[in-house]
Amino acid sequence: MKITKPRLALICGILCISIFPILVKLKLAPGLISAFYRMFFALVFLLPYVLITKSFKLPKTKFLLLAVLCGVLFSSDVAVWNIAIQDSSATQASLLTNLSPVWVGIGSFLFLKSKPATNFWIGTVVSLFGMVTLVGFEFFIDLNFNQAFLFAVLSGILYSIYLLVSKNVLSEIDVLSFMTISLFASSIYLGILCYALNQPFTGFTDTGWFVLVLQAVICQLCAWLSISYATQHMRATRVSLSLLSQAIITSILAWLFLEEKITLQMIIGGIVLLFGIRITFYDKTISLKKLFAKN
Repeated sequence: MKITKPRLALICGILCISIFPILVKLKLAPGLISAFYRMFFALVFLLPYVLITKSFKLPKTKFLLLAVLCGVLFSSDVAVWNIAIQDSSATQASLLTNLSPVWVGIGSFLFLKSKPATNFWIGTVVSLFGMVTLVGFEFFIDLNFNQAFLFAVLSGILYSIYLLVSKNVLSEIDVLSFMTISLFASSIYLGILCYALNQPFTGFTDTGWFVLVLQAVICQLCAWLSISYATQHMRATRVSLSLLSQAIITSILAWLFLEEKITLQMIIGGIVLLFGIRITFYDKTISLKKLFAKN
């Protein structure tokens, strides 16, 4: 598989967002206000750059409104996912959110001209099985169908809609202009929501503020500039499925910094997950019969 610029950007984006669950799990700020500052600080850092370099271009009204919609969708996704992580286990929230490739595949089939190939559906099934193996089959015995469960599922649905809409928008708007509009809409939307729900805008520790800035710079700016570029040049289905690999990197980071264990089962699950993602990048459409004949 040739590593092109879009694929390299996708890898970079995945590495950057993989630290996000670790930072949220620290619980140094409420989930909703954490989402607000992730968007707001990212906008504060990006806006001077696009103004000084004159790289911001105002799109046509239709695509301007769609970019605003993307900002609302993505910020809603981050907000409900933050709450899901803090109200349940990060494992449950991550697993349910990562059902998004299924929703993206269905949405692509219904609404996009580029339909998911057989490779995508085979890769999705294999990757989800790898994800289940990674988190452990016993996990499902303790699955709680509560608010956190619903929020995690909602996060995956919002995320898939965001990918599908942004794929359309990025065909007409450059990445920097798209990110500027999206972040501006996200900041206003979440700011109003936080104010209405009496969320604390201040009172965090120095470490808490540092983590909020880190989320904005690494998990938002670096990650989503890279992923948006990849989305612009790749199929939305491939991007969404590739993002599952963040679970592997997050597990390694949790082992390094949170002293969480990595078992043989997790390693096997990670390998299966990556194999499923690899299937979607075959240049030619494959069938189940051909796939297993080669192996």
